[in-house]
Amino acid sequence: MEERLQKILSASGVVSRRGAEAYIQAGRVTVNGRKAQLGEKADPERDDIRVDGRPLRAPEERTYLMLYKPRGFVTTLSDEKGRRTVADLIKGCGARVWPVGRLDLDSEGLLLLTDDGALTHQLLHPSHEVEKEYHVWVTGDVERGIPVLRGPLELDGVPLHPARVRFLRREKGESVLSVTIHEGRNRQVRRMCALAGLEVRRLCRVREGEVLLGDLLPGRWRKLTPSELDALRRGGADLQE
Repeated sequence: MEERLQKILSASGVVSRRGAEAYIQAGRVTVNGRKAQLGEKADPERDDIRVDGRPLRAPEERTYLMLYKPRGFVTTLSDEKGRRTVADLIKGCGARVWPVGRLDLDSEGLLLLTDDGALTHQLLHPSHEVEKEYHVWVTGDVERGIPVLRGPLELDGVPLHPARVRFLRREKGESVLSVTIHEGRNRQVRRMCALAGLEVRRLCRVREGEVLLGDLLPGRWRKLTPSELDALRRGGADLQE
């Protein structure tokens, strides 16, 4: 639950609420790596809150999951329309985790979930440029469409970073492409394909950073291995996109 930072700092015993305001104004408090603002709210369970560089809370064991999200599930923990959510698939994991990023209702594949606010911020912040690779089944003129997908392209008037696009194979009258991006605009790959004159029949995320979906089955989840977690924490520094 989000609360004002002054209240969180005071409740933690670090400083009084009035003293907390002075700490924030002096730039001594950060939330997810950036200087906090007076009046800002945060979630002490989810966000990485630090005072003078020290975590507000003692380090705890965190949970890091990989889920193969099937089509027909929304990437939320609850849904006002009564649709099936990814929370239905991870019951019994033993922790209050949340999705890192999104996959739309009609898309499938790799979805990371965690209760680590700092890692969530790192993976989602555009400056880290974490790669996301999708396998996309399309119909249409692929020879014409692939150069368009490779850019330059714009969505909503904003230029996109060039995508890496490879033809993989033909399958039952459809072309299967590998599309790698590091941005996360709403339905980005589908909209890029539409601009290229291609109709998406199926879309599956197979990689995020160095973490691969592998042979995980739809609807199943597992914990990340230590090496996978280390790769995610390294971020995009040693990746190309």
